[in-house]
Amino acid sequence: MDLITTVPTKSIALLTITLGTTIFFVLFLQPRTFSPNPDSMARSFILWLHGLGDSGPANEPIKTLFTSPEFRNTIWKFPSAPSNPVTCNHGSVMPSWFDMHEIPVTADSPKDENGVLKAVQNVHAMIDKEVAAGTNPKNIFVCGFSQGGALTLASVLLYPRTLGGGAVFSGWVPFNLTMIERMSDDAKKTPILWSHGVVDRTVLFEAGQAGPPFLEQAGVSCEFKAYPGLAHSISNEELRYLESWIKTRLQSSS
Repeated sequence: MDLITTVPTKSIALLTITLGTTIFFVLFLQPRTFSPNPDSMARSFILWLHGLGDSGPANEPIKTLFTSPEFRNTIWKFPSAPSNPVTCNHGSVMPSWFDMHEIPVTADSPKDENGVLKAVQNVHAMIDKEVAAGTNPKNIFVCGFSQGGALTLASVLLYPRTLGGGAVFSGWVPFNLTMIERMSDDAKKTPILWSHGVVDRTVLFEAGQAGPPFLEQAGVSCEFKAYPGLAHSISNEELRYLESWIKTRLQSSS
């Protein structure tokens, strides 16, 4: 049996709010099942984007939950956001992909589109490097929590090619409808998994609910999953579903 304990990161300063969550896994020995031909799976790449105030290394234990043999050839990357002043935290400097103007985040919160687009360029550079290394774009998955979830959405929708998928956890739409004009037809074919806790008080559930209608207008397929009782964190259940969701989309090497 796997046990996951989720604890919020410590505040960086007095009155400072962070949206990042550090996840620890205590894994117990359990029977494993193996697919008939695990080596038939081509190289895949999972990019995980953390939340405000968090770090990439703090989220690395997530990969230990992906025990299926289909992930034998998976490369994981957990980058850390650069340190920037954040408006909603009174200008405090902390790891942040782009600026945020208010917390809690609502469906109508102000958007830092220029900052988002700059961060998207950095994510695209990481994806391009992996494609150049020989990974099929359809075996590339971008996932993110909170602010990282918002960046995940922007990154996959603005990438010029179809990716394996984008998974948004407790995120929001970080730009306006006009951005749809910049999305390529190939990008619109990238499937989106959106997971959100119903009792989230940091990124309100309404902010998550605004995602599917936005994506529908853009012509993007989205699976939205609501988790009753879940606040601003990632649950064992969400990650187990993510594992199965990615598994069904991995391309073989043949």
